[in-house]
Amino acid sequence: MKQEFIPVAEPDLGLLEERYVLDAVRSGWVSSIGAFIDRFEKGFAEYCGVRNAIMLSNGTVAIHLCLVSRGIGSGDEVIVPDLTFVATASAVKHAGATPVLVDVDPATYCIDPQLVEAAITPRTRAIIAVHLFGHPANMTALRDVADRHGIFLIEDAAEAHGARWEGKPVGGLGDAATFSFYGNKVLTTGEGGCITTNDDALATRVRFLKDHAMSKERRYFHPEVGFNYRMTNIQAALGCAQLERASEILSRKAQVLSWYREEFGGSSINLNPVVHPANPICWLVVALLPIGARGRVNAVCQALADEAIDTRPFFVPLSKLPPYAACRFVNQGTAVSHDLADRGICLPSSTRQSRSQVARVAEAMQRALIRTQAAPRPAASAGGV
Repeated sequence: MKQEFIPVAEPDLGLLEERYVLDAVRSGWVSSIGAFIDRFEKGFAEYCGVRNAIMLSNGTVAIHLCLVSRGIGSGDEVIVPDLTFVATASAVKHAGATPVLVDVDPATYCIDPQLVEAAITPRTRAIIAVHLFGHPANMTALRDVADRHGIFLIEDAAEAHGARWEGKPVGGLGDAATFSFYGNKVLTTGEGGCITTNDDALATRVRFLKDHAMSKERRYFHPEVGFNYRMTNIQAALGCAQLERASEILSRKAQVLSWYREEFGGSSINLNPVVHPANPICWLVVALLPIGARGRVNAVCQALADEAIDTRPFFVPLSKLPPYAACRFVNQGTAVSHDLADRGICLPSSTRQSRSQVARVAEAMQRALIRTQAAPRPAASAGGV
């Protein structure tokens, strides 16, 4: 009998999302002006505990616009973690700056603040702290480093909607933060992104540049070269519904992770890290295979795919990607990012998953570890970002 397919991620959409999107369509305001844009920006700013939220077309342009709004570009260096989705670094490249790669903390999987300090040069203009897989980076230590050196601190919170550090929500812990609302994120608008900040001058600059750098005093007068980085009212309608349901979605995600913890309890597989004083959220359930299984991620993913279970490996470290291989990589000799990538797998994490499906994934994972001891196999498709 053919087994039911279990996806690695899927959006949690319901009747409220349908109603709001239909309201946006019926209003006729389907492009980048409309009531839902204002409503989503106000609501998300409140959610992050900041004064400003500016909705954008995706999370990658949010990082790019953050940088260029501060005048960061050619000749400047931006510190980024080695283990992150490629957009963190590609946005730096698009701004004309140079990424400096820094290894991650093995406890949190996020950028190591001590190594950040070692990576700083007179050309360093910004630090991007990625809250990887929903776990906040050590923002206390990073804030201290940034303040002592006068460096712009950005949170890449694409995977961490609702997470907290020392009781405070991500999105307001740095000088600015960026979010993604891609289809597999905790909150989605299909595609979409956002910048949050308490810096009113930065917010004004971002709003100006995102809309073709059009003058507020004179329509169709553009004193600078700007960008078309706007979100649509339809996307914002979806976002408003998702934001209203955020606690429900996060609660379901937490439940799925707790079921996995029960299934893998006592095994050699470690799941999502939790390091005090962080309150991480579950974006994806991440499993770190035992050291003896290093290098077998692709084979395990394929074995699970053979059982109709969708998975994805951890991100390939930036230092192993051709466009970034020549970038300076600061580590302590043995790259933690490489080890994590060699052992990390993201498991099905949909809010629609049942307890029995979680048990099925866990049993299949144990079988896969046994099956792959002999013969590694090609990589399964990793899907979207």
